[in-house]
Amino acid sequence: MKKMFSAFVCGMLMIVSAFGGATSQSAEADAICGEWVADYGGAVSYIKISKSADGTYKGQVYKVSEPLDEKGNKVLDTKNPDKSLRNVPIDQVVLFNGLKYDKSSGSWGDTKIYDPTRGIRANMTARLNGKTLNVKGKILGIGESVTWTRKQS
Repeated sequence: MKKMFSAFVCGMLMIVSAFGGATSQSAEADAICGEWVADYGGAVSYIKISKSADGTYKGQVYKVSEPLDEKGNKVLDTKNPDKSLRNVPIDQVVLFNGLKYDKSSGSWGDTKIYDPTRGIRANMTARLNGKTLNVKGKILGIGESVTWTRKQS
């Protein structure tokens, strides 16, 4: 009976440890979630990163500094290579889907990021550094990095 109780306690400790580690990794990965500000040559975009049901992350623009063109019309994503998305307002563009966290490198990647200013998709990696997120896009080994800042509440 004593051996059974000891085995039960050891088993429970192992289960708790396993779930505790998963929660810790999840919290580490979820640190990317929230609202970010990207200033790209004076054009400011506000991006929300959220966790999808499949455990990956999605980044979508929800506000831009200049949502209207010179005629007062909403700016649309006219450079999108997917013609069905060219009527999406620029302040609703999905920048990436399926972003995955890699615990071993402490970064996110394994997806493509969309650049609506040029209408291109590039391999994406992101690394969190305090209140900033270094976002890098690469095509054929040539890359560009931008820094997003966590939006203050």
